[in-house]
Amino acid sequence: MKINSTTVRNFIPVMAFIAPISILYYLHPTSFNMTWKGRTYYLFFIWLLALETVLDWKKTETEWKVKSLRTLFLLGASALPTAYVVLSECTSLDTSIISFFQKHLVEKPLVEMMPLAIEYLVFTTSLVLIVLVGQSMETLPKYSISIFFLGILGLVYLVDNLYPYGKFTPFQMVVPTTTQLAANILNTMGFKTAIFNIQNPTYGSITILRVFDAQGKLLAGFGIGWPCAGVDSLLLYSVTVLLFLKNSGFSLKTSVACFFIGAAVTYFINILRIVSIYLIAINGGNWGRFHDYYGPLFSITWITLYPLIVLVSQQLWRKIAKKG
Repeated sequence: MKINSTTVRNFIPVMAFIAPISILYYLHPTSFNMTWKGRTYYLFFIWLLALETVLDWKKTETEWKVKSLRTLFLLGASALPTAYVVLSECTSLDTSIISFFQKHLVEKPLVEMMPLAIEYLVFTTSLVLIVLVGQSMETLPKYSISIFFLGILGLVYLVDNLYPYGKFTPFQMVVPTTTQLAANILNTMGFKTAIFNIQNPTYGSITILRVFDAQGKLLAGFGIGWPCAGVDSLLLYSVTVLLFLKNSGFSLKTSVACFFIGAAVTYFINILRIVSIYLIAINGGNWGRFHDYYGPLFSITWITLYPLIVLVSQQLWRKIAKKG
């Protein structure tokens, strides 16, 4: 019996993650109601993985035998994501991960989030293995956006757990500027703002933005860390769009313009996200819900749709140019 290698190559990477993500959704539905330190990003990951699969659909007639060592390795690699989820749910694996990082000075409650960070990284490694075994080393770059998307999220969660709030100085450096721009917008809306930078012995450098009414009454005040400033979304944007542009065939001038236009929009969305949190808090809304779900959702939706927007815009421009 033989199976067309195109079918295997194109469908197995996607199918390998549908089962574990479905299991996680069934067991932990509330975790899919959070973007930051949650599993909503898995839905975008599946979208990107499917998109890369479709865009790289190769019409080849190459076949391989089902009864082969390669097929056995492919089935094993494809089962890794599901096997990890089953192990984490049915054994003390998560407890062991938490215990290990507790010994390495990860603070509560952040240590409780370490299994999620490891889960993201295991899924990333599994995807790399599935592509390598089922296809080839040359094919791996064609799934680079999905791989880096998931891997960066896992690493960002890991860094935030190990160095929370302002302790990771390289990421925290962008916070004062972002905070000042958010304060400027709030000032134009009639509020008064004040920014303080403090050194906390536990959490490092923290930027605090306080908002007052016209009479000087404090309306809202929060400490802003690099995750709040959208550093994670800027990292995701940079890697995702650079990889997309690398394989797009655009000229250097077009690629540079596309990158910086998208980067500016991504950064502006992050600023608006901070402003929105303050406005929601000032008006008595559930700012925590917006912080954990809707705010990051705006950024990630833009990032995953931007490559499509660029492609569609290019097609329309070419049609207009031909008519002209």
